[in-house]
Amino acid sequence: MIDTPTKPVLTRPADLGLPRILVADDDPASRLFLADALRKLGMDVEACADGTEAIEYGRRESFDMLLLDCRMPGAGAEQVLTALRNDAQAGSTDSIAVATSAELDTATRQRLLAHGFSDALLKPCELVDLHRIIALAKSGMVEPPLLDDKQALASTGDTQIMQALRGLLHDELATLHQELDQLSNEPEHLAERLHRLRSSCGFCGATALASETIQLQRHLKMDQGDAQVFMTRFRTALLATIKALKKGHDI
Repeated sequence: MIDTPTKPVLTRPADLGLPRILVADDDPASRLFLADALRKLGMDVEACADGTEAIEYGRRESFDMLLLDCRMPGAGAEQVLTALRNDAQAGSTDSIAVATSAELDTATRQRLLAHGFSDALLKPCELVDLHRIIALAKSGMVEPPLLDDKQALASTGDTQIMQALRGLLHDELATLHQELDQLSNEPEHLAERLHRLRSSCGFCGATALASETIQLQRHLKMDQGDAQVFMTRFRTALLATIKALKKGHDI
């Protein structure tokens, strides 16, 4: 067992440069495979065997990604993510989260995305799945694409549904852009809009905007005063995504 979370939050050393991933899975074979495979692909990995440990790790340490099994003793993936999202002092309160499950139909995937997960993987995972989540883990280190069709299709399962959701996202973003100046003076309302926006971005593969949304959320939760730099970056990604969505619709 790990120590109780009384220690200060531990962050990744600046010179390490490796994405940190927490793998939480009560199945020993799955946990071993995921942890070893991710390490061989260059990730810095911690592993634990139940949801209670995952919450403790996530509160105590800062991870770039949480890879959480849907069914674990103590707490499943959704319960773990809720606990960390509701704890502004947790080291991993705004970490990218990916759920894993041996049973993953379209309805379950959509529920997980709506809950705040960036992706959901069916176990046993394939190499292409691991490469996809590594790209998510690195999204804060490299510039992500405006629209990721593969992620969107994996989330929706159908091109027509993907295009329909992207049309709705375009309208949502256009409205948000008009209201952004007012919302910038209303942090609580802005935080609510950002929370909903992350789900929409996940369904539509709007990875660049999702990344900037996470950064702005983190800044607002930490209440660090002037958010102008983060707002500017968010606004830039917002406008670029609107343009990309319109271009895709016109094609």
